Amino acid sequence: QVQLVESGGGLVQPGGSLTLSCTASGSKFITNTMGWHRQAPGKQRNLVATISSSARITNYADSVEGRFTVSRAKANNTVYLQMNSLQPEDTATYYCYAEIWNMGTWVEYWGKGTLVTVSA
Repeated sequence: QVQLVESGGGLVQPGGSLTLSCTASGSKFITNTMGWHRQAPGKQRNLVATISSSARITNYADSVEGRFTVSRAKANNTVYLQMNSLQPEDTATYYCYAEIWNMGTWVEYWGKGTLVTVSA
């Protein structure tokens, strides 16, 4: 069974930076696209950023374009989210996900989330 574990969340002041990481672990597996979503209190979960298996293609939500950077280390199945110029509206629980090959198809796996709070 594959597990995704996020880390790096916490409290940061407006204008500050944080880096989230998420590592997929378990029995032998192949990952495709990895990425991050976030869910603010009382709101739906929305895509933040994705990165292809080759790391050549990235995609960002308009609200974080130019401030957040997604990257990955394929050797250890880890995806990162570098977040700069954080604002209170970035406060949310951040969830990583990965498309993993399982029993002949790509299956989405999700982490349990890490809370990011942006506040003075």
